[in-house]
Amino acid sequence: MMTASQYEESLRKLNLVVYMFGKRIDDPVDHPIIRPSMNAVAKTYAMAQHPECADIMTAVSHISGRRINRFTHIHQSRDDLIKKTKMGRLMGAHTGCCFQRCVGMDALNALSIVTYDMDQRHGSSYYQRFLKYLAFVQEHDLTCDGAMTDPKGDRSLPPHQQPDPDMYLHVVTEREEGIVVRGAKAHQTGAVNSHEVIVMPTIAMRKADEEYAVAFALPSDAQGITYIMGRQSCDTRKMEAHALDTGNAAFGGHEALIVFDDVLVPWERVFMYKEYEFAGALVEKFAAYHRQSYACKVGVGDVLIGAAQTIAEYNGAQNASHIKDKLIEMNHLNETLYCGSLSCASEGHQEPSGTYCVNTLLANVAKQNVTRFPYEIARLAQDIAGGLMVTLPSASDLKSPEIGRWVEKYFKGRAGVSTEKRFRILRLIENLTLGTAAVGYLTESMHGAGSPQAQRIMIARQVNMKEKQRLAKKLCGIDENI
Repeated sequence: MMTASQYEESLRKLNLVVYMFGKRIDDPVDHPIIRPSMNAVAKTYAMAQHPECADIMTAVSHISGRRINRFTHIHQSRDDLIKKTKMGRLMGAHTGCCFQRCVGMDALNALSIVTYDMDQRHGSSYYQRFLKYLAFVQEHDLTCDGAMTDPKGDRSLPPHQQPDPDMYLHVVTEREEGIVVRGAKAHQTGAVNSHEVIVMPTIAMRKADEEYAVAFALPSDAQGITYIMGRQSCDTRKMEAHALDTGNAAFGGHEALIVFDDVLVPWERVFMYKEYEFAGALVEKFAAYHRQSYACKVGVGDVLIGAAQTIAEYNGAQNASHIKDKLIEMNHLNETLYCGSLSCASEGHQEPSGTYCVNTLLANVAKQNVTRFPYEIARLAQDIAGGLMVTLPSASDLKSPEIGRWVEKYFKGRAGVSTEKRFRILRLIENLTLGTAAVGYLTESMHGAGSPQAQRIMIARQVNMKEKQRLAKKLCGIDENI
């Protein structure tokens, strides 16, 4: 397993083509806006080195028998699924943001199921290709970007009817050495912090869309791949003189558009091509896994709840009954999210490939709660913090030789607590509910792993309404013979 410093050095060896604010970034690792997101991924490597975290952060490979980072593991039991949930909460609490490795882990596990199923039906060799690739990822402890979301263009039209065929990533030609693909993947979390890009279809498909039914993996710096960084609220604060203004100077996240401009994919890296009837299954397996992964928001919620308690104390309001009640509600909602992720793990099952998959119904219920509860937790945190969270002067004002004494004097709270400490906790709450971390804690909670309606559709599909009706009819005597 790599250490955090080895991971950082491995990124420096990549030749990524990255653009931000219209200009190419020559050194993504040390760019002040990108660096905190790299730190968050590095923390997944650092935590795996801690003996006290080994049971949660590492696992034994079912391929090599060696201990590996759990983010590269294929789940072999319900216990593995439960530890994945615990790992998500742990990492969220230690970074206060998205740590960007879940998508790749979930892509690997989904592919381990669907490539096996394709081979059983078609006699293909995708599963063996995948296992060889998996061994490579585990051996080198790589971070993988799971690339599923296409731009989609006109959403009323299937891929093959789009006016611009590149709105869904597709194969443009075949060569002796592989396939050539064109298109893009949007909202790619941690893209420039990844060694590999694992591409999957984004929707279920029919025969006419078979050129779009493609899954593969490529090095993240493969020729023809370009990254366009997404904009985040308050992102340029990371470039300012005082880290105090960022709220969480050490860690952060990022998203990017990945453009594939006629990129060659060697055959040994292709895990689906034209098997359109399996595209929907791959999407559903990946989505179920990734909806479980939102246990990370529980860890971030732990940080926000701790910040809310702290600012209540700094404001001298910690004993007010309504403050206590709001904190209870925040904890209730946060632990309910944790229950959802644990439940879909503990009700998991073994697939024909041997991989354990979460309970799809409960995973979707868990994610549906994630689309709501963090918003209420954030609202309560802002309520407790007070308006100063968004009207606070800058750190430069606090440190100013001309006006700093007034900022120090008039923004002090309870006796014995420095104004700077009050500044810091308020900026953290701002970061989590409005700033760069809010991208992951709120908007990603809404739209990540499928927007809310996607979960509701899956809940409708998975719930056994006939059985519920049967029970009701039997009890009330409509049909006692049921």
